[in-house]
Amino acid sequence: MRLGWIAAAMVLFAQAAQAVKREDFKTCDQAAFCKRHRQFGEKAAQEAQTAAAYAVVGGSVHLDQHTLAVVVENQADGVPLQVEVTFLASGVVRMRVQEETPLAPRYDDTQKHVLRDEGQSLAYARGEDLQLVSEAGVHTVSYDSSTVVGSNATFSVRMTERPWTLTYLVDGKPSVQLNTKGFFRFEHLRRKPEDAPEGEWEERFGSWTDTKPRGPESFGMDIGFAGAEHVYGIPEHSSPLSLRATRGKDAYDQPYRLYNLDVFEYELDNPMALYGSVPLMLAHSADATAGVLWLNAAETWVDVEHVRSGLFRRSAGVDTHWISEAGVLDVFVLPGPHARDVFAQYAELVTPTPLPREFALGYHQCRWNYLDSADVLGVSAGLHTHDIPYDVIWLDIEHTDGKRYFTWDAAKFPDPIAMQHALALDGHRLVTVVDPHVKHDPAYAVWSDANARGLFVKARDGSDFQGWCWPGDSNWLDCFNPNATAWLGEQYALDRYNGSTTSLFVWNDMNEPSVFNGPEITMDKDAVHHGGWEHRQVHNVNGMLYHKATADGLRARETPVLRPFVLSRAYFAGSQRYGAIWTGDNTATWEHLRASVPMVLSNNVAGIHFVGADVGGFFGNPDSQLLTRWYQLGIWYPFFRAHAHIDTKRREPWLLGEPYLTHIRSAIRQRYRLLPYLYTLFRETSLTGLPLLRPMWVEFPRESSLFAEDSAFMVGSAIMVAPVTTAEAQSVRVVFPSHEIWYDMHSHAAYSAPLTHQFAVQLADTLVFARGGSIVPTRERRRRSSALMQRDPFTLYVYASRTGSASGQLYVDDGESYDYESGSFIERDLIFANATLESRSSVRSGTYVEQSAFAAAMAAVRIERVVVVGLLRAFTTATVVEGDQERTVDISCGDTECTIRDPAVLITNDWAIRLA
Repeated sequence: MRLGWIAAAMVLFAQAAQAVKREDFKTCDQAAFCKRHRQFGEKAAQEAQTAAAYAVVGGSVHLDQHTLAVVVENQADGVPLQVEVTFLASGVVRMRVQEETPLAPRYDDTQKHVLRDEGQSLAYARGEDLQLVSEAGVHTVSYDSSTVVGSNATFSVRMTERPWTLTYLVDGKPSVQLNTKGFFRFEHLRRKPEDAPEGEWEERFGSWTDTKPRGPESFGMDIGFAGAEHVYGIPEHSSPLSLRATRGKDAYDQPYRLYNLDVFEYELDNPMALYGSVPLMLAHSADATAGVLWLNAAETWVDVEHVRSGLFRRSAGVDTHWISEAGVLDVFVLPGPHARDVFAQYAELVTPTPLPREFALGYHQCRWNYLDSADVLGVSAGLHTHDIPYDVIWLDIEHTDGKRYFTWDAAKFPDPIAMQHALALDGHRLVTVVDPHVKHDPAYAVWSDANARGLFVKARDGSDFQGWCWPGDSNWLDCFNPNATAWLGEQYALDRYNGSTTSLFVWNDMNEPSVFNGPEITMDKDAVHHGGWEHRQVHNVNGMLYHKATADGLRARETPVLRPFVLSRAYFAGSQRYGAIWTGDNTATWEHLRASVPMVLSNNVAGIHFVGADVGGFFGNPDSQLLTRWYQLGIWYPFFRAHAHIDTKRREPWLLGEPYLTHIRSAIRQRYRLLPYLYTLFRETSLTGLPLLRPMWVEFPRESSLFAEDSAFMVGSAIMVAPVTTAEAQSVRVVFPSHEIWYDMHSHAAYSAPLTHQFAVQLADTLVFARGGSIVPTRERRRRSSALMQRDPFTLYVYASRTGSASGQLYVDDGESYDYESGSFIERDLIFANATLESRSSVRSGTYVEQSAFAAAMAAVRIERVVVVGLLRAFTTATVVEGDQERTVDISCGDTECTIRDPAVLITNDWAIRLA
């Protein structure tokens, strides 16, 4: 064993015993390109706009169809830059900048990995729907407002020549402003001078040297959000939902960093980089919402500064400064003007989260590591014995033969197929971990085959890149080589992955990539990928491509093709297409419990919807109260998994004893009751891009007191959760927004908003409220897994608004195939008005042969109960109307609530239930 591995291991174990070692990770001042741009911005901020460095070259402005082309030039170096501003039919505007005649190509494939259909199917505006007006060095392109898809607002883009700036105007008012502060700086590719400035052609960090053979190639630009009060997004950071400033009073001392890293025991309330990077930011005020997608996979830093004006220092906007190390400047402006518009505009670009396998919404039981087959089956039996439903058990790295992925430790797991079959009898699945590092071992067939095919990332000298991770000496598959990703997918074939079955799914960990003896615990920036591209240019998209290859492999392993389930730790914009992610290696503290809410919300705002945090905390041993409260919150994470470090005490729910077991079981059962609502939400998200978990401001965009709220949150539009996240809490303050009625989902007590109420809480209490005007579908039968619920009847909870009305949806498909794409689903619009509940086929249902076949398979599935809450008067009869048939059904009513027992109406049919 090499001394380097021993040293790396010692560092790792030292990290496990203490908080993150900040000295292992760069600050902006230690990243030369960030330091240069920040200093440039500071200087530019002190100078008049007339001194801005870049101006438009005379006579270069042309509008051709949907593209405004222009050449800008740095007045100091005279290097012309080609700027293309393209206009999409939705009002989204894209701006790209690179050298007009570059010395060498810049990496420009990030768009292929992120955008829908590799960017080939973007819907551009028609030339006849755009008008260019040029006058006195100002050029304005305006949309024909009658042709903008999905908006009644007027959109235009104004460009000034000297200084060069772009301003996006919505209804004639500035919304998003580019380079209006003069921070734009583009480091053109050049030949290395004899007296190369420090940090431009070689850079040192600790004991590592980055050779930087291409020299400086970074760029930065200020982007202002006029009138905005808050900005959100750019995960992943352990910061508040409303992003704190990095400039000015009470600010962080560093910009937000986007650079996927394995950060052991990360700190809270910090802009340090973590495991994923999504360069999407939303800005919001009571009047409008807008967004920006900065499409770049290299290391990126973002400064945030709140602009205030007037005697009372009211918000006048938010200024940001974006800085990337390499690639092409490629930025999309999402004009909104409403939050739902921005989510739809982003979804148009990248494709929203698809419908997952239905079992993946259930409870996942995991730790590093379940010891052997007997342990796995024993945990499953324990969950059954204590009446706790679950769907998946997980195996971490210790299940393998010496950290060789796609293998099993034969002594511990002598018959993994029999183990999986035993789990499958009750509808349970197994997940195994497959990490991107491949143990360097000529006797290991996976390594030997990949090596023979030349599929590994290269070092700067042309040899295979080699580093250290869990197996020791390792190589990394080059996910930018299509032969490597195809090969990786093939390893999941049932005849290649020995011991696997179709009930086995996959977890991709450590795919930032994590390299224990590398700079910042990751891969050297001058490592070389397929096509000759340096790792610096592609780092943040690397983990997503490994995630994609795994998902593709699972799809290909059986016919007909079924939806995969793959969890990834590293992610980028677009990762939502390939599976779930989680917030990484958190800690069993109340602070981390609280921090999980803004982290999950920030990801949802940025389009990473299928996300959760490790319930209980990965590091450390939670006490029984903390673990109970974490389950009570965790059931609302879109991805719901309990996970723990190998050195922690076992914490399966029944080990806590009473009353904790009862409270945890009650929480998990609530998750399973609400699976129909959650799956219907996923359907909505897959079509609209709306978050699953929503910050309060998304549903109540004009209530400024909620703009920074990141404790309470909405689950879809119908449910508000106010979790208990402090030790020994005796009470929780809940703000009921809007002029609505809210109902306690346990007691059905009503609260008339606007209202702030202090609720007394005990450990059994969870504060969950249904919004008046909503209908929530549930399944009430207790089963061991979601698979055993597929033919169970539904219950509908109708929560009446002030006017006595409500609406909702129910979506059902087979939960595993892609048949829904050709219409094989049931989708019902549920409407309650005038004391009548109706079920109608949704406008999306259409008429399909496939749908008819699926409907026939579900023909016996019925609504077994309807509960109507918040009635304005008592009723005595309920009449079911189906076609021209009417019948009376059993009903029991109190003063404000009625329960209709077994109305015997089917989910496939149109029907009405009339109260009288």
